[in-house]
Amino acid sequence: MRANPEVSVVMSVYNGAGYLRKSIESILTQEGAELEFIVVNDGSTDGSKEILDEYALKDKRFRVIHQENQGLTRALIRGCAEAKGTYIARQDAGDISLPGRLKKQLAHARKHAAAALISCGTRFSGPGGEYLYDVMEATDELSIKGGFTGPSCHPCTLFPRKLYEQVGGYRSAFYFGQDKDLWSRLCVSGKHIILPEVLYETSVTVDSISGLYRKEQIEIALLIAECDRLRREGLSESPVLNKAATIKPDGKRRLSRLASARALYFIGACLKQQGDRRANNYFKEAVRVCPMHIRSWYRLVF
Repeated sequence: MRANPEVSVVMSVYNGAGYLRKSIESILTQEGAELEFIVVNDGSTDGSKEILDEYALKDKRFRVIHQENQGLTRALIRGCAEAKGTYIARQDAGDISLPGRLKKQLAHARKHAAAALISCGTRFSGPGGEYLYDVMEATDELSIKGGFTGPSCHPCTLFPRKLYEQVGGYRSAFYFGQDKDLWSRLCVSGKHIILPEVLYETSVTVDSISGLYRKEQIEIALLIAECDRLRREGLSESPVLNKAATIKPDGKRRLSRLASARALYFIGACLKQQGDRRANNYFKEAVRVCPMHIRSWYRLVF
């Protein structure tokens, strides 16, 4: 591997031993891309450290950083600070970069020197690997007004490292929405290019669609929009960033039975639309968790 690879892939891991290998292999087997793979072990206690150290020993492109648990945003800040590539690409533990992802994104980056952000379509799979749906944004315009539109998911993106550094990178004030905050600053300096192809795959879990922190996510989105306004008017973002820094997960909050049932129903409904008979398994689990979830009962009966 040369001293300065074309792309640095950055990933954070916290207790991901059960699904870590498939994510790592999906990057290390990418063809047509001179890469380094930087993985920040964010205080894992489940054997992730040993898996990461194993890959670091057998592949010179693989770099692992061990740190105490600090959360996704700070882990990404650390990983991106270590990047040497011309571009930074994101990857999440448990997700899959499909064959050709990096090669195709890099080709567009070379062709469009003014591009600030390059994303692609994302395939969403269920907890058991079931196909649910694809997301392909229909517009390359990134907007933070009236709801955020942008890449199909956070880790499907690639962006120039120097531009990332110029705009201030990920900001530790944002425990939630660190991706949208970064995109809103990147795309002031260039265009968001969407590759019209599904090149990334991520999993949907009950926790990820439960809406447990929906209120906080909405509040953060409004703060990101306010930061954008202040920047455009040449005003200080400090008061807003200070407020954003106070919005963090409540360790005592637990997923309600109704929220779990709604999430299970959503997965089941996606499978039903695909004609997948496994949909009924999720409807059954929804009514087991919350016997009064009428929509799941309706699906099972009719």
